Amino acid sequence: MSSPVVAVLPAGGTGTRLGSALPKQLIKIDGREILAHTLDVFEATPEVDEIFVFPPREHVAVVEELVKSYGFGKVRGVAPGGADRAASVRAGLAALSDHPSDTKVLVHDAVRPLVDVATVTECVTALDELEAVTVAVPSTDTIVEVDVSGPRELISGIPDRSRLRRCQTPQAFRLRTLARAHELAVADVNFTPTDDCGVVRRYLPHMAIGIVPGSEDNLKITYPGDLRVAAELLRDRTL
Repeated sequence: MSSPVVAVLPAGGTGTRLGSALPKQLIKIDGREILAHTLDVFEATPEVDEIFVFPPREHVAVVEELVKSYGFGKVRGVAPGGADRAASVRAGLAALSDHPSDTKVLVHDAVRPLVDVATVTECVTALDELEAVTVAVPSTDTIVEVDVSGPRELISGIPDRSRLRRCQTPQAFRLRTLARAHELAVADVNFTPTDDCGVVRRYLPHMAIGIVPGSEDNLKITYPGDLRVAAELLRDRTL
């Protein structure tokens, strides 16, 4: 019997940098909420069995109504997220406490609506060989390390660009691995994770983390210009 596949969507972002009173995942592009466009992909991915969404507490009812109105049948739960991304992922882990330890868990930013079914499927397949994977794209810019100790930032190093990647989502894990990494992270007050592969890397350093090739189209909507780009891309995309 194959392992269950569950998508966990942290959706606690605000619209601050977009200048919006609405949480950015509820802003509409081409007539539909960003979150709805994102859910389209996971709903359409045959390998995905269940979806859980974690919006801010005050918007749970709105998201529940969105799920109902669009008929997203794979959504098994909408519950309050946490104060930050890591806390929302931990809320997801709590919701999966009754799932088998080998469950495949896909963690995806709710405001990345342009991921495609093929990429989600490749993440699921990669977990047949690995405990953890992330979608990533090569860096087209030169990345510099900086010394921030003085009044002006100074370059302290220039890594080899050919070995650098920019992480996107989904990031995918066996439930046992993600749960253990977050269990260890909770006790570390000196670390603020920005993604789940970073949590696994820090607390389970022996664990290999694979790369699934991503796409420049898979942008995270953060700034007003991202809305314009996403609108153009969504008009032309196929799932």
